[in-house]
Amino acid sequence: MKKTNKTTLLPAALLVYLAVMAYVGRSHLKAGNYTFYFGILGASLLIIAILYWVLRKRDKIRQERDKRISESYTTYNEDDNQEKESETKM
Repeated sequence: MKKTNKTTLLPAALLVYLAVMAYVGRSHLKAGNYTFYFGILGASLLIIAILYWVLRKRDKIRQERDKRISESYTTYNEDDNQEKESETKM
């Protein structure tokens, strides 16, 4: 099973929260405050989209850094160690 990461989980939770708040705030829509209602929804969606983009970018940078670190550290296998020991004895 694929691991769900913070990049998708947090924005998804915020979208669910926004949907609940939109339902709770529908009284503003019924009262005729269309600009207020849709303005808040639009601003919230924009913030969630920016958050998703920033988290994805941060995750990619972290993965690239981890890849570089793992490539820079090499381990020698048993054959290489034996060859080096035999060369130093000569």
